Amino acid sequence: MSKFTRRVMLAGVSVAAGVYAGRNWLRPQSAPGPKFPPVDSFAQADGSVMNDASELNPTPIYKHITLNSGLDTNYTNRLRGFLADAVDNDRPFAVNTARHSMGGHSLPAQGLALTLSQTWLEADTTKKTYRVTAGTRWSSVISQLDKIGFSPAVMQSNNDFGVASTFSVNAHGWPAPFGPMGSTVRSIRLMRADGDVIKCSRTDNPELFALAMGGYGLFGMITDLELDMVPNARLTPTYTRVSGPELGKAFADALAKDSKIQMAYGRLDVSLDRFFDDGMLITYRPAEDQSDLPSASGSGAISYISAGLFRTQLGSDSAKRFRWWTETTLGSQLVGSATRNSLMNEPVATLADGDDTRVDILHEYFVPAARFNEFVAHCQQVIPASYQQLMNITVRYVGTDKDSVLSYAPEPRIASVMLFSQEKTVRAEADMARMTHHLIERVLAIGGTYYLPYRPHATLEQFKRAYPKAPEVAARKREFDKALTFRNRFWDNYLSKL
Repeated sequence: MSKFTRRVMLAGVSVAAGVYAGRNWLRPQSAPGPKFPPVDSFAQADGSVMNDASELNPTPIYKHITLNSGLDTNYTNRLRGFLADAVDNDRPFAVNTARHSMGGHSLPAQGLALTLSQTWLEADTTKKTYRVTAGTRWSSVISQLDKIGFSPAVMQSNNDFGVASTFSVNAHGWPAPFGPMGSTVRSIRLMRADGDVIKCSRTDNPELFALAMGGYGLFGMITDLELDMVPNARLTPTYTRVSGPELGKAFADALAKDSKIQMAYGRLDVSLDRFFDDGMLITYRPAEDQSDLPSASGSGAISYISAGLFRTQLGSDSAKRFRWWTETTLGSQLVGSATRNSLMNEPVATLADGDDTRVDILHEYFVPAARFNEFVAHCQQVIPASYQQLMNITVRYVGTDKDSVLSYAPEPRIASVMLFSQEKTVRAEADMARMTHHLIERVLAIGGTYYLPYRPHATLEQFKRAYPKAPEVAARKREFDKALTFRNRFWDNYLSKL
């Protein structure tokens, strides 16, 4: 198996880009254009304040507790005790693992925040399922399943997140042609505000199952989950150059024509002078040799090296152009086969930003494949006109979500995950909000929607148009949780107003 993976390629590409641009890649420079001074700088977390991955949501809390436990009676009783503390004191309660959402979805204002940090997993190779505690991270899932020759059917593209958190935001990944991660969950156990634990699935308490899937923790505390797993495999990539506007259709067509594709993603050129004009589709199929699969490797030092190297693009269109040239011309030569588990075993550190004055902000939009060209045209008009620095876009396929009430894929969708580097100032945040508002309007106009775990820049009216069942979710929340114990800033900002 080739020693190269897409992470190694990113590091190599970024080194070359940094040299080409004549930059000191360990000290990224600021973007050109108007400089925003730190007016009313966003507060940082201290002992009584928590924040999330956006670093823009400082939230005063009542208490923060971290629990590391297996699945036993003591675990359940301790969860009940924490929940009772919140109920008895009429305080909001929210559960998290990594707090990688960006809109306060894991933050209970003046409430009790519980962080679950766990590793418990039990697999059933006959049923091809595994059961995990809510706070088990994907890195632990991969490590344990890899030893028995299996792999998660769907997980997020990074391994830092907790499994229950992924279910609660109903995230998708790049295994194909699956729908969101929730489509691979057989059942969950949910603790309600009264402390009762009930099983929820497509046959047991199906309404609560559908509400909890992508329900952002508002319908109870998940204690454990049962999910599908698939055999691990050695996969070989194929690289196909396409025009940017045609990438969505090419993606859907490739999956429709070839059932052997197990993983796939796309890229678009983000250099400003040819913004989204060119695209590339990368598909992975099983290699002929499936013997002696190596253990799932992490990206190790490459993750930390490539994080700094990735920043050479900040404020440098020449670095962006050279990265794209290198990725599209050398990718097929540098990146060879890798196991399914190794491809997914990547930490967020790969893209970590060490600049205290900036933060990485994610956007994600879902549009029909047939209208992806219109999405590209809208992005070409809106994004370069802002002051925001788009560093990367990854394109993925998401199959139909038949389960969750707050579904972003009522039919198959092309997902576009964008990573922006934003200055941490009030005026930069205002510019991001303006740009986001315009993008959402354009996406809604072509039958698409936006993803909910990110910055709360959508208006309430946009939220209702994008998720027409939101009023139903708010109504059912008030029925199932009359005291509104399970609350976060997503509820406060949006659903509470419906």
